[in-house]
Amino acid sequence: MSSAATVKPEARQAAPAAVAAVDPDTSSMRERIEDLLATIFGGIFLLLSVVVAVETTSRKLFNISLQGADELGGYALAVGSTIAFSLALMGRNHIRVDVFHEKFPRRVQAMLNWVSIVSLAGLGLFIAWIALKVITDTRQYGSTAQTPWATPLIWPQGVWYAGLVIFALVATGFALRASALLFSGRIDTLNHDFHPKSAKEELKEELDDLAVRQAADKGAQA
Repeated sequence: MSSAATVKPEARQAAPAAVAAVDPDTSSMRERIEDLLATIFGGIFLLLSVVVAVETTSRKLFNISLQGADELGGYALAVGSTIAFSLALMGRNHIRVDVFHEKFPRRVQAMLNWVSIVSLAGLGLFIAWIALKVITDTRQYGSTAQTPWATPLIWPQGVWYAGLVIFALVATGFALRASALLFSGRIDTLNHDFHPKSAKEELKEELDDLAVRQAADKGAQA
């Protein structure tokens, strides 16, 4: 009988947690990238909210319209979505059907996790390739938005494409790391880093976030 077959379930569950602390630099870098993308994401929609507030106020009080709030809203949604792709990937928030995932042996779980991230990386690269054709056509034809501003579409599409490229690069980097872990036999690390997020993990994140917000509120009141 192999040694893996004699490992207790408690030890199997504890192994990934022990592995998680091996590479703090990688975790720290991931957090910095997440913070940067989250800041850009929030800044985009904060700026949009200011524009909408100014537009609404000017219409109500002065009967004047900027005639571009809806256009900027579309650009913000497109760019924000591409940033959200990367944030969801790094936070393991993409939906996966995991009804039977935890019931499989560790090696089968690792293979499924590897297939999942490699497939997502392939999808990201494919989308970036298709979007490049859109950007190329826009530049060649000098396309502009059919709005009062007549915005050259290469500008918002360029930012949108940059978000897609970032997602493709992040997904590819994750796929390379997962492949390295798989082929080097580091199954527990692979499962820890790439397994579907469980309900317990999501609950813990919400409780941690609540604790941080409560601490901030108490500090503000003090």
